[in-house]
Amino acid sequence: MRAAIVGAGIAGLACASRLARAGLDVTLFDKGNRPGGRLTSVSFDGMTWDIGAQYFTARHPDFKRQAEKWVDAGVAAPWPEGPAAAIVGLPTMSSLIAAQCEQMNACFGKLVRWLDRDDEGWFCCGSGFREGPFDVAIVAVPAEQAAPLLSLHDLMIAREATLVRSVPCWTVMLAFDQPLSHRASLTDGLGVIATAVRSSSKPGRGKAECWLLQAGPEWSSAHLENSREDIAEKLLIEFSTLCGARLPSPIFSKAHRWRYAVAHGGAGTAGWNDALRLGACGDWCHGPTIEDSWRSGDELGLRVGKALRIGRA
Repeated sequence: MRAAIVGAGIAGLACASRLARAGLDVTLFDKGNRPGGRLTSVSFDGMTWDIGAQYFTARHPDFKRQAEKWVDAGVAAPWPEGPAAAIVGLPTMSSLIAAQCEQMNACFGKLVRWLDRDDEGWFCCGSGFREGPFDVAIVAVPAEQAAPLLSLHDLMIAREATLVRSVPCWTVMLAFDQPLSHRASLTDGLGVIATAVRSSSKPGRGKAECWLLQAGPEWSSAHLENSREDIAEKLLIEFSTLCGARLPSPIFSKAHRWRYAVAHGGAGTAGWNDALRLGACGDWCHGPTIEDSWRSGDELGLRVGKALRIGRA
């Protein structure tokens, strides 16, 4: 049997792993040009920034086992200078995704705009392509993107997606040619700058003086349509105030807007239509953390595998 998963993020890959272990031939489609999603990282000229999730923690037994596998494989490590029990990807957060994608049939640069279904099965369709047929279709993208894909086929799951509200986040990458007097990272979620992370405080990042700033949701919402240049300038000023000292001019500064950064109001479980063999998973289904996303995909994969075994029986 064949399964298509739209979205090669942490949830989609967790679901793909379960389905592959159940014997399905899985293909993932992702609009990005490379692995990452909300674990996206940027690296060049010896400088590195994790521009999405900064770390993760593992509390649920199943996810603890997965985290231990990542650590044993050398693609994750504890972050002693971060929050309690924080773990980061090695050498970047996106390494967690890239390592899994290497073991999967993942197609990047393919934006699935709609799903078709006929007597043969499911088809993933976009500009210039129509891939299929597949026996199972899974949507593992943010709620705002999932709703239109689901709405033509399952109004109930689509409705759950439309009830979710995602808050934005402006992120700024900074690099300096000298160490800053302010050395500690801040990840308290408060103030204009909710997170300020010194990249070299994470294992495997090198010694370049790189900082990643993430604005709080209220400030990001209020300045959502500002230019990237304006956001970079404003958050640099806020960072200078936070440090309590005049900062040297950065040698690199660039802003990135996450329009759908953190989802709230999900149903608490992944969606599955057994009759259509259509499902949905992601942080909007379960919760906003990396662990929540992974558990959403993992639990859906288990559910689909069980449903297919019962169906074949």
